[in-house]
Amino acid sequence: MAKKKFKGLNLILKDKKPRMSERKEAWFRIIVCIVTGIVLGVWKILIIVLGIVNWLITVFSGKRNKDLAMFSEYWNTENYKYIRYLTFVSNSRPFPFSDLEKMSEFG
Repeated sequence: MAKKKFKGLNLILKDKKPRMSERKEAWFRIIVCIVTGIVLGVWKILIIVLGIVNWLITVFSGKRNKDLAMFSEYWNTENYKYIRYLTFVSNSRPFPFSDLEKMSEFG
């Protein structure tokens, strides 16, 4: 673990694997952002349709479809990772350059 000092605060950054230089990473972000932007854009259309379907299921059956909600949560998490990567907050690459993740569980 490498420690960096930021205005009196200690931030701990975990290095999982060797990274390319910051300059190369910045240029690579262009490719990642274009490809991921297209994937998330198409996925967003599907999420909107599935959200309407899940709403109809909930209205008529009285309970929501948890599988559709979980699928939407994957999109939410990947969209969040995409924005963080795009704004240089994180070096964690979004899908399809990393595995799918979800941040929360539905009960």
